[in-house]
Amino acid sequence: MKYRMKMSPKAYRRGYPVAVLVGVESDHAALWQIYSQVAKHQQTIALCGTRSDTKATYNFHEAIVNALRPTLKEGVKSIIVTSQARTDYAQGFLNHIRVHHSWLLQGPNKAAFSTITGSASTHSDIAALTKTAAFKELVSETTAQETENLLEILEKKLNSVDNLVSFSLEEAENLILAPQLPGKPQPDYLLLTDDYLSGSRRKNRVQRLMQIAKNKGVKTRVISSESAAGKRLTQLGGLVCLAKPS
Repeated sequence: MKYRMKMSPKAYRRGYPVAVLVGVESDHAALWQIYSQVAKHQQTIALCGTRSDTKATYNFHEAIVNALRPTLKEGVKSIIVTSQARTDYAQGFLNHIRVHHSWLLQGPNKAAFSTITGSASTHSDIAALTKTAAFKELVSETTAQETENLLEILEKKLNSVDNLVSFSLEEAENLILAPQLPGKPQPDYLLLTDDYLSGSRRKNRVQRLMQIAKNKGVKTRVISSESAAGKRLTQLGGLVCLAKPS
């Protein structure tokens, strides 16, 4: 994956969502959306008070979690937390997750968390960090953890008698574009491999479906073909849509 700083829309194609980066500093946190081609600033959250104030630190960590919720809801559950060397800011945030938000660490919909040392406060910081081999390797490892969870969901759906898996672009379109009628299965996940997306002769059609799925609240993930989940998806044609009972 290649990353570069945020530029004008005409200057780049940002690609597909990969992960979220949370840069935790002494008095603020910077959240970045990591796409396959670019890192885009999402939000900066200030610490209102001092770190010696337990309530202020609690509220700060809660604000970060709340900022992550929309992205988690969209299906991006690979989260990389960074702080500068000789600080415990990243670990402090992860400890907050373990104590107050264990739902993020359990079950098939859990998130995958990783940490790395560095600063991610400014565009120059993020440009330098995302160029490192260590960061690229960590992104691959973290997303692999996440897709293992997706693979569990996929296999469970495949073994269900409720016919909750669509195996082609046409079937996925029929499910996602159709009115969501009460009592009928509802689209839950749209999963496809990066090879399917890059090699499809109907790329515009696929990207349109991905955008509509996102607008309708369907969790959409592009998965590396080299991962275990990606290899399983490739066996199934490269694209599947998972439904859930109404």
